[in-house]
Amino acid sequence: MPFIYEKRERRERRLNRILNVLLIICIVYLFAQHWRENFSTEKYEPRTVIARGDLAEDEKSTIELFEKASPSVVYITTISVKRDFFTMNVHKIPAGTGSGFIWNEEGYIVTNFHVIQKAQAAEVMLFDHSVWKANLVGIAPDKDLAVLKINAPKNVLRPLAVGESSDLKVGQKVFAIGNPFGLDYTLTTGVISGLGREIQAGTGRPIQGVIQTDAAINPGNSGGPLLDSAGRLIGVNTAIYSPSGAYAGVGFAVPADTVNFVVPQLIRYGKVKRAGLGVTLAQDYINRRLEGLLVLRVFPGSGADQAGIVPTKRSPSGQAVLGDIIIAINSESVKTVNDLYKAIDLYDVGTKVTVTVQREKKQMDLKVTLQNISD
Repeated sequence: MPFIYEKRERRERRLNRILNVLLIICIVYLFAQHWRENFSTEKYEPRTVIARGDLAEDEKSTIELFEKASPSVVYITTISVKRDFFTMNVHKIPAGTGSGFIWNEEGYIVTNFHVIQKAQAAEVMLFDHSVWKANLVGIAPDKDLAVLKINAPKNVLRPLAVGESSDLKVGQKVFAIGNPFGLDYTLTTGVISGLGREIQAGTGRPIQGVIQTDAAINPGNSGGPLLDSAGRLIGVNTAIYSPSGAYAGVGFAVPADTVNFVVPQLIRYGKVKRAGLGVTLAQDYINRRLEGLLVLRVFPGSGADQAGIVPTKRSPSGQAVLGDIIIAINSESVKTVNDLYKAIDLYDVGTKVTVTVQREKKQMDLKVTLQNISD
């Protein structure tokens, strides 16, 4: 009997301990609820939202620029066509992506040559997300430019405003719109970091007068526009300088003056075809100091060679001896390379023009027969 009583007492003590623990838990819970309701309500409420106020003027300008220019930017998907080994059916496979922009209401699209170089077909997506089959119109591999055409209605085509690049200054704000890594309509900002740069096109030939910028340009931005603060095209984003292939603070754009000369040629001929003097000229940032166009090289047998135009040379001591400085074509003053292009573009191959040059502080007129120059 004592054993039975002892066992019963142990059960009762155990039960009492359990009841005490449960009682303590209930008391703690009730106390916590009371504390939360009466002491900590304010601590866990959402913070008061402070009114931001108006946006800064430069922010407003950037937003307005993006909203106005982005409908002119397009997303390009290049396509490769492959045949299935077993069924012999032909399949379209996405090969790459890039950017471009609307040139005019006829549906011409400007992009980089390297964006469409290896493609067998291409599609263009507009700002309204409509997708259009694109036909290749013309290419300028040495300038890394190409023109496509889509048959979209004019009401969805918003041409981009075109500016000029001959008067750009280092330090100007610039804006790049494109589709990096497939992320559509991305805006990056920066400044012009340098002018008169030279990069290699895919053909190995140099592209001169290139704009350097620190606005972020990544894979997929190629072919997209570089804009000034007025929302005008000043360049076509074409390359980045980076060991990894991703943005590293240095990007390059083909200048707008080159684009504005090349694109009409591609639309008209499918390639760059123009009359020329047969010379190589210095870049505009050098020409500005000379108030004319410095002749660096004269091609043997060209119209310039036959007319006696003198190129820049090196003396036996290694010093540069400046060549002729072209200051006018048929009495029309030329101060930039684009001025020369515009002046000569009025004439056909075989036409004789009067080239006014400055040579050793003397002016003279030379008759030059224009020759065919194709890029």
